[in-house]
Amino acid sequence: MSIVLCGLAAAPPSAWAEPSADCPPLCDRIPDSAWVDTAKLPLDREYGWPGLAGLAVTAVSPRFRFEEVCGSAPVPGDPRGYAVAARSEVTRPAGHWQLRVQVIHWRGETWQGGQTALAVLQGATAALRTCPGNAASITTERTGRLAAVVNLDDGTVLHQYLLADPYNSTLVELAMWTSTPPQVAWSAPADRQVLDALADPLCTAYIGSCR
Repeated sequence: MSIVLCGLAAAPPSAWAEPSADCPPLCDRIPDSAWVDTAKLPLDREYGWPGLAGLAVTAVSPRFRFEEVCGSAPVPGDPRGYAVAARSEVTRPAGHWQLRVQVIHWRGETWQGGQTALAVLQGATAALRTCPGNAASITTERTGRLAAVVNLDDGTVLHQYLLADPYNSTLVELAMWTSTPPQVAWSAPADRQVLDALADPLCTAYIGSCR
């Protein structure tokens, strides 16, 4: 899998004009409209998650949350290193659910960026399977879609979602985690609904990117 990712790690395209709320096919930042509607996220009824666009910060060479907790090795020539990416996080007290959403977009030709997004997700799926102690349980695995639960020996539980949309060269991560026992019991829509919610804004945000 590293070979596939390295093969896609071409030099980043040159800079493009700053977008406003939405993006043409080529963008240099994550537009506000790309962020998921937090009302559709797990546990919003309990936590009332704030809008994510106002919390977003630039993510340089982003990694997924499961890579951090599983101690996954860096990917040689990782295409995330030249993507446009932003991260929003909501931190709660210990024992409560923490929230992270990342949006990662590859500029340039969509056919290439779309392949890159799918390859990064495929590589993530393989890496998730190597989490120590068989800690990860994959609940959804389809082209461009991944959902899993990671239970670690230290009592951490992580719900990990990844959505890759090849039509706009974008990958979205949703990660929610806490220590056990959690102060709020886990409750979530079906994986498909959560992943659909991550995908929904992208067609609007990246103008002309969807059929």
